[in-house]
Amino acid sequence: MRIRTVRARFTALYGVVFFLSGAVLLAIAGGVALSPTRVSTVAPGPEPAPAGSALTQAQTQIAWLQRQLTEQQAANTRQLLAGAAIALAVMAVVSIVLGRVIAGHVLRPLRTITAATRRITADNLHERLAVPGPADEVKDLADTIDELLERLEDSFAAQRRFVADASHELRTPLTTMRAALDVAMAKPEPAPPRTVVLADRLRTELDEIDRLLEGLLALARAQHGELPDRTTVSLAGLVSESVAARAPDIAARGLTVHEALGGDLPVRGSRALLGRMVENIIDNAIRHNHDRGWIRVATADDGGTGHLVVETGGEILDPRQVAGLARPFRRLGADRTGTGDGTGLGLSIVAAVATAHGGALDLRARPDGGLRVAVSLPLAVAVPA
Repeated sequence: MRIRTVRARFTALYGVVFFLSGAVLLAIAGGVALSPTRVSTVAPGPEPAPAGSALTQAQTQIAWLQRQLTEQQAANTRQLLAGAAIALAVMAVVSIVLGRVIAGHVLRPLRTITAATRRITADNLHERLAVPGPADEVKDLADTIDELLERLEDSFAAQRRFVADASHELRTPLTTMRAALDVAMAKPEPAPPRTVVLADRLRTELDEIDRLLEGLLALARAQHGELPDRTTVSLAGLVSESVAARAPDIAARGLTVHEALGGDLPVRGSRALLGRMVENIIDNAIRHNHDRGWIRVATADDGGTGHLVVETGGEILDPRQVAGLARPFRRLGADRTGTGDGTGLGLSIVAAVATAHGGALDLRARPDGGLRVAVSLPLAVAVPA
């Protein structure tokens, strides 16, 4: 069995080192205990030799005593080695347990660093590990990760500022171009038919670019967490308003809308961004649908969390492609999603707004065909007056 964790490797290392050191100690002790003992005898001085029978009895008694002493020494040695072996086995188990405890204590700061690093994502790069303790290798690692997070935060912030600034700067030439086009078309003399067609096409393209810039601005604000106008709004109310405002588009495509709105679902946040989130979900359901299709809109309260679920029918979609729709400029092919127009920012804005409000977006391809868009948001305490 392969040992995968550092703690298990440390435990095995501590146990093996202790066991080997104990085995060497036991071998040395056993070698000393089993080494032959030299017995020196002192020859007695010249004395009268005792009678033959008495000498034989004495020699026999001495030999018996020597055998008894040798057997006793061997028994003591075996008992000593057995006790040492049992002690070694017990201490091996104890060393493994203590090794695991010590390894866990040594690796505890690393587990803390790992858990904290996993919690930090692109949406909370401002958090830091801030590991306390002496200036050792673990603290050096934590400080290095904090420095990396700081650089990442600066990079993400610079990217979001660039998107916002670029979107703002591009609005001025777009406004100038639209004004120049309107002035040219407003001249008293009638314009040629081709010029009128070209002007209409330019207006359409300018409107599309304007929607793209507006989407980039909303995405940048949501990703940057800019919620200056926090208030308590009704999520169900936003859904009803968005569906009612798009009644002409729904009727134009012959779509059937099934609404199941449960309660007001008060949500604390930016009304503008939350409204944009709901509008993008409804627009996505209308745009990427079949003529005479259906839309199912439902809201529910799940123990302090509000859920908005919008489902549409259609062809069976690839779940792998659906999972990437929350990223900017990701769209499915026009042959699979109806008209195929749009900027590709709708669901990415939904995901960013939901995250900025402490919620999440869940996209799933329906088994029977079509798309399921679900947003979960934490509910506020009270509904606005």
